[in-house]
Amino acid sequence: MHLFGNGSTKQAPEEVEHLQRELLHHAQVTYAHPRPSFNTSVMYEATAQTVRDRLVERWLKTEEHYTKTNAKRIYYLSLEYLVGRSLLNAILNLRLKGEYSEALKALGYHLEETVEEERDAGLGNGGLGRLASCFLDSMATLSIPSVGYGIRYKYGIFEQLIQDNKQIERPDYWLSKGNPWEIERLDVVYPVRFYGHVVTHHQDGKTLFKWEGGEVVQAVAYDTPIPGFGTVNTNTMRLWSARPLEEFGLGEFNEGHYAQAVEARVRAEAISSVLYPNDNHDAGKELRLKQQYFFVSATLQDIMKRYKASGDAISKFDTKVAVQLNDTHPTIAIPELMRLFLDEEGMSWDAAWDITTRVFGYTNHTILPEALEKWSVPLMQKLLPRHLEIIYEINHRHLQVVEGKWKNDTEKLIKMSIIEEGNTKAVRMAILATVGSHAINGVAEIHSGLVKTSLFPEFVELSPQKFQNKTNGVTPRRWILQANPGLSKIITKAVETEDWVLNLDLLQRMKHLAGNKTLQHDFQAAKSANKAKLAALIKSRCGVEVSEKALFDVQIKRIHEYKRQLLNILSLIYRYQCIKRASPADRAKFVKRVAIFAGKAAPGYYLAKRIIQLINAVGARVNNDPDVGDTLKVVFIPNYSVSLAEVIIPANDISQHISTAGMEASGTSNMKFVMNGGLIVGTMDGANIEIANACGRENMFVFGATAEEVGGLRHALKHKGEDLIDERLLQVYHSIEAGDFGPYEEFEPILYSLREGRDYYLLAHDWPSYLDAQEMVDQIFVDESEWTRRCITSTSMMGVFSSDRTIAEYAKDIWNVKSAPVPSDAKHQ
Repeated sequence: MHLFGNGSTKQAPEEVEHLQRELLHHAQVTYAHPRPSFNTSVMYEATAQTVRDRLVERWLKTEEHYTKTNAKRIYYLSLEYLVGRSLLNAILNLRLKGEYSEALKALGYHLEETVEEERDAGLGNGGLGRLASCFLDSMATLSIPSVGYGIRYKYGIFEQLIQDNKQIERPDYWLSKGNPWEIERLDVVYPVRFYGHVVTHHQDGKTLFKWEGGEVVQAVAYDTPIPGFGTVNTNTMRLWSARPLEEFGLGEFNEGHYAQAVEARVRAEAISSVLYPNDNHDAGKELRLKQQYFFVSATLQDIMKRYKASGDAISKFDTKVAVQLNDTHPTIAIPELMRLFLDEEGMSWDAAWDITTRVFGYTNHTILPEALEKWSVPLMQKLLPRHLEIIYEINHRHLQVVEGKWKNDTEKLIKMSIIEEGNTKAVRMAILATVGSHAINGVAEIHSGLVKTSLFPEFVELSPQKFQNKTNGVTPRRWILQANPGLSKIITKAVETEDWVLNLDLLQRMKHLAGNKTLQHDFQAAKSANKAKLAALIKSRCGVEVSEKALFDVQIKRIHEYKRQLLNILSLIYRYQCIKRASPADRAKFVKRVAIFAGKAAPGYYLAKRIIQLINAVGARVNNDPDVGDTLKVVFIPNYSVSLAEVIIPANDISQHISTAGMEASGTSNMKFVMNGGLIVGTMDGANIEIANACGRENMFVFGATAEEVGGLRHALKHKGEDLIDERLLQVYHSIEAGDFGPYEEFEPILYSLREGRDYYLLAHDWPSYLDAQEMVDQIFVDESEWTRRCITSTSMMGVFSSDRTIAEYAKDIWNVKSAPVPSDAKHQ
């Protein structure tokens, strides 16, 4: 059998027949469908069940092995998991694609159509959640004992619609047809307390604390198996759903108070309803902090229960437990673990703090102030009174250390304090995470440097050994093998082994073949097929016909000012102006281009939503202009998701990663695009720098200010008038003002953000070099051989950006967790 199980050889008839019987059994017995009523939806459910049966067998064996060997485990805490669809990913990791393809075909179905029936899980939004999912895949593939913990959001973040060019949000009912991948664990339920008060009493000369009263909800576990590729090991993603202690208030109901009878249920279920509730108001802030504590409280209780079952002394906790905080959101876990050690286990402060700091690692994903969470002291006092006491004590002891190093340095004390003083005192969670963790890492070399120099320079002076870099990576199983089977076959043929899926460095064998005409032809053919697939999707979802021979120019990511989708769309307006001014003969000389956008704006992010509106307004004008035709198309594909990305990314010719330098921590979509045979237009920001170092800067289209220049340029902007702005950009401003894309008042906030010295993200400064980079793209693209040579060369050097490499570094340098492969047997060969 081939490693991929991709149907490249004929499968054993008995295996396929056995699988057919299983599919029919589940369709008829599990889902109670008589044979004549089968449809693709039923067959998806049946297929998922047969896959789950295999996963559960491996899953149980894995858990048994980890327990028997008492292996140290890593517990990954993330508020997001952007897992995408699970069916095809699981089939590929089980190496059974060929068997499933043939079995379904014999029953009159196609695997490709069957997997389309699955809805994307609504458990994440952007790169943070997708990174977490790639990491879970790599941990399982590397046989690292792990559990990923999070929240089972009932409605995800939201489903995005575009109406009148504007983003409209509605609930994402991703669970409306159930989820065959999860197992509800009604035997794994923990109480989680909010509000209440702290009672103190004295015993044997000690002051003891007990948190009482308030409101208690239940956290119910839902488990999803995470299979590794080429290994029996199948790890767990455990998500928590909130429920009330009492489902229904019968007394209130009998008295006619019907709303009050279900009030506790509504209040509890709100905790796990929506990813990132709008926190522009006090109720939203309180709910968001509730979510964070709910998730970490249930998680730490679960970890503690699993640890105690091993029989090891609590003093050895850190030798078997490592906890990674994926960004600042789970930081309340630090005082919660201290509370468990102090109040439940009776440990001394020093012993509890020593273990706690050995357990936690903290990954910082951004230096943006709005993402470095702060919680007001009054809110913390109201919701988590015991934790606030513990945080104050942590801060008191921490500041004693600071005072010991810098005598009488009030400025240092203010900067390094966990508690921010001011009109409203606040708990600075990023500082709490830094104080309470033994390792703090950034996610790209430039970002890790900025974490040390801009975000936490005083902490680097105090504890330099804490700070590390762990450049992000992505799983090649999802982002090449699954998303791009055509390219996968070409890679296998070029590098002469299928092992590249487990060792992406093997792609380097292609580098010396980048100029080979046969390889170039195959590479181009795979790209054309992927572009045809994307063109069909654009037609069906956006109603726009695009030329498959055009350059596909892609920017798909969360909509944010620093990511500068605005720079992109303003340049497309300029391109449109140039096309309109050109004679018919000159228009024919333009490189045809399809500009593809996708991404969601946070519901409360006013300007980001205006940018989406502008993109769609420009598309409506350009796409319906007969003078332009196929020369330029602008499309915004709504409701961006992992499964959508799996169609878009393999079709890219260029992708844009154009954040203001110093503001993108890493990015991972840039890695996926280059792995799939595209080139980058980008600033020297995040992982773009390391991609340029790996692939050769000459194979990218680099523009814009550097991170070192940004601060000075922002200062200079305060004294720069509009008369110094590039004339081409002013032409674009004037076109918007003239109402070429709709009423000016709709877009006035956008232009206002760029004028009056408010161009914080340096669009005007980077504009000329950005246009130069785009012109260079056009010049190279018309030379098909040279373009393809650059693409092959870049793809061949992407091995370092596998998440397998990243996870191996975390395991060695931060977690001290070793691989624990489950012994294989004949059944799992």
